[in-house]
Amino acid sequence: MKVGILGGGQLGRMLLQAAANYTVETYVLENDQYCPSAHLCHHFTKGDITDYDTVYNFGKQLDAITLEIESVNVDALDQLEKEGVKIFPTPAAIRIIKNKIVQKQFYKDFGIPSARFKITNNKNEVASHQDLFPAVHKIGEGGYDGKGVQIINSLEDLDKAFDAPSVLEQKVDIQKEIALIVAMDSKGATAIYPVSEMMINPSLNLLDYQISPALIPEKVLWVVEAIAIKLVKALNSPGLFAVELFIDKNNEVWVNETAPRVHNSGHHTIEANHSSQFDMLWRIMLGYPLGNTTPILPAAIINIIGEDNFSGDAVYEGLEEVLKIDNAFVHLYGKKQTKPGRKMGHVTILHNSYQDLTHKANKVKQLLKVKA
Repeated sequence: MKVGILGGGQLGRMLLQAAANYTVETYVLENDQYCPSAHLCHHFTKGDITDYDTVYNFGKQLDAITLEIESVNVDALDQLEKEGVKIFPTPAAIRIIKNKIVQKQFYKDFGIPSARFKITNNKNEVASHQDLFPAVHKIGEGGYDGKGVQIINSLEDLDKAFDAPSVLEQKVDIQKEIALIVAMDSKGATAIYPVSEMMINPSLNLLDYQISPALIPEKVLWVVEAIAIKLVKALNSPGLFAVELFIDKNNEVWVNETAPRVHNSGHHTIEANHSSQFDMLWRIMLGYPLGNTTPILPAAIINIIGEDNFSGDAVYEGLEEVLKIDNAFVHLYGKKQTKPGRKMGHVTILHNSYQDLTHKANKVKQLLKVKA
């Protein structure tokens, strides 16, 4: 079977590493010939994943296609699907998710609980929706990894608003920020991974570290899982979906965003679960039974992020000390250049004690620095 991946970054790289367990011929389309995935696939094509002709010509030779980022040419995927290429997830699901305006409207239409919102076409329209303040302004398309998101607390913050079609969303009084991965095969069967609690770096708006399974009340967990399954069923597409949610101070659950792909919040599953999120996606694409999502041990993920004031060839300080920590698994993404806030890798820690997980996560944060 010939399977293509649109995008050749670290997610594509980890997906290709999981492909070693299966009989599959892999193809990658990416604009950077030195990307982390280039040397791991069977066939690499340099090209723009947002260009119709490039994506179409890449895909017409394949049996199936998946993606590592939403910013792809969906029109080309539509045509390929019509010609018999299997797309995971479907172009229809990608269209819903890649535009945050469409995504929010989808939640509203299907009764998925999500924060109150208004659509704004330019920054001037934000001022007329003060009833939503404090609010989060999310650009419709093009945002990722904390980019394309601004906090609007008052009219004094209007200069930060996006002068493009965006979503103005009432800020949730967050108790916990959580995520979980849901898998759905072509027959509609689902498998759900344990919930992770995410600790966000407030200055970068990026994941700092996370713990899985999250420690949340059982009744709240039932609600979280029911909402996530309902959402994925409504998308009506086989694939792997990362659902990010908020639990507010009243234990109410709200969907934040959905990603139609393998996701940073599921990286720990490589070591911590019987079937990783990457293995699971291959099972879905190849038509195999869904994998076992049961955790082997509780896990923590610590993002390795470029230090402030350092740009250039990456130097990893403290790496040797981190490698001495029991049950610590270091994943470097092969990026030669670092810059402030850039994700350079992650460390997964396994331990049956949540106290020790938190202690070791903080120890890794203190020890491991990416400089230049």
